Amino acid sequence: MGKQERVVDVETVQRAVEARRSDIIAFMRELVAIPSMESQIREVGERVQKEMDRLGFDATWFDRMGNIVGRMGDGPRVILFDSHIDTVGIGDPGEWQWDPFAGKVEDGVLYARGASDEKGSTPGMVYGLAIARELGLLEGWTAYYFGNMEEWCDGIAPRALVEDEGIRPDYVVIGEPTKMQVYRGHKGRVEMQVVARGKSAHAASNELGDNAIYKLLPVIEAISQLEPELGNDPFLGHGKITVTDIEVETPSINAVPNRCTVFIDRRLTFGESPDAEIERIRGLIPQQHQDAGDITVELLRYDDPSYTGFVKVVDKIFPAWALDESHPLVQAGLEACRRIGLPSGNRAGKWDFSTNGIYWAGIAGIPTIGFAPGDEKTAHTVMDSVSLDDVVASTAFYAILPALIPG
Repeated sequence: MGKQERVVDVETVQRAVEARRSDIIAFMRELVAIPSMESQIREVGERVQKEMDRLGFDATWFDRMGNIVGRMGDGPRVILFDSHIDTVGIGDPGEWQWDPFAGKVEDGVLYARGASDEKGSTPGMVYGLAIARELGLLEGWTAYYFGNMEEWCDGIAPRALVEDEGIRPDYVVIGEPTKMQVYRGHKGRVEMQVVARGKSAHAASNELGDNAIYKLLPVIEAISQLEPELGNDPFLGHGKITVTDIEVETPSINAVPNRCTVFIDRRLTFGESPDAEIERIRGLIPQQHQDAGDITVELLRYDDPSYTGFVKVVDKIFPAWALDESHPLVQAGLEACRRIGLPSGNRAGKWDFSTNGIYWAGIAGIPTIGFAPGDEKTAHTVMDSVSLDDVVASTAFYAILPALIPG
């Protein structure tokens, strides 16, 4: 893999990591203790910035969207470690058997909101870059840590970083949970809504109205039967479709609703087109409603301002992507796993859910892999968790990876 590979002294790296074990774990505990729901990442971003400044990053700043950025080095090649530091909410507090922010540690596993999705990758990335420079493993590189908001719109933060801040890396490593394996892709997604328009009337005189909910019942039923017809890919797997939400506009609960909207999450595998899938849903509308034009299918857009007031308007189309197994970045990631003694250095896997990779790789075409502690199956659940040993061990991966990428 080139001359750079031979200069990596993994034992020295692992000793440096182990010497910082208590700091890495304390940093992890402090990150999950700071709520960062609804994309409100300022406070947790400030905590990350404080750690990067303490560790000697060359520069740290918040971008216009409100994401935290740290830079080390000024070499011609550019690598970026991407970790979203926002989380979903906690849902019903009564479902948690411990404080979701204080968390609990049991058998070496930290249970807390954001532990796996995705604050668990931040300590390793931040400390990994610091150790890499300390040991001379960042020569020729400009390296960024990018702590961003992702939960409400995948890819919007990296899009803003590239298009509005002018930072375009050559390689990206995503810190979504991978169970300490290298991942190289995932399905895409298109989000849409189906809107039925009816006529309101008092429920006591419902014959005078036109119930918008009833109009959508056959469409919802057809969607529920649709999945066997969807595409399949040997690596990314089968396409998925889910009705995820429903909204009703009605004058009161004693009135015929005049509008009903259902929201659809359509997971796209290779060979499936967002436009074609929107047309597929249009084809499920009963003919009389197609003729009347009282049911429409619409692509969703994201235009919510960030906590800084920054707005980036995007259509909610998220491409599927996969980096070839033979790509030097994938091979460097697998080699890094082998070097630090992980049993996951043979083949690269994939996520079931979506990540910022939809922009980095799917839209911008930047070589991208994922590696992080944690299991995506615990994400968004009350069992959100990560092994603290893995949080520490991941630091060595992030530290040695740049030196293993041929250039």
